[in-house]
Amino acid sequence: MFDGKWTYRSFHNRAVLVAGDPQQALRLIFAEAVFTFEVTDTTLKGALDWQGGGLNLQGTIQPANAGGPISVAIIGTGRPNTDTEGWEYDYRASLAYQWPNGVDQVPALVGTVIRAKPHDGAAEGYVASFIAVKQG
Repeated sequence: MFDGKWTYRSFHNRAVLVAGDPQQALRLIFAEAVFTFEVTDTTLKGALDWQGGGLNLQGTIQPANAGGPISVAIIGTGRPNTDTEGWEYDYRASLAYQWPNGVDQVPALVGTVIRAKPHDGAAEGYVASFIAVKQG
């Protein structure tokens, strides 16, 4: 289910309405990239890649419990000898509800990401929401 590529978009958590302004809507995007996951049992490894950079990923899959959805916990770390060296972001997400009468519904992960370590003048602790949609 989780193996493969997912289109990732994270968003600044700002409550202001964009009022139809496309530029203001675009400014809500925090990051856009591609998750690539390989899963063995409940262990996840992979990468988060964007133009000019990326993170290595390690995580776990938590099975559904008490009627809740399957969830993931992922740590993304910067790659040695790259611009992301020393970075760390933590991701928590759940599989979006699969509607029984949904038409062509694509699996999606919905969650939050936190900057776990400061980098490039940005403080740790910043939180954004994200959606990742399964590709093909």
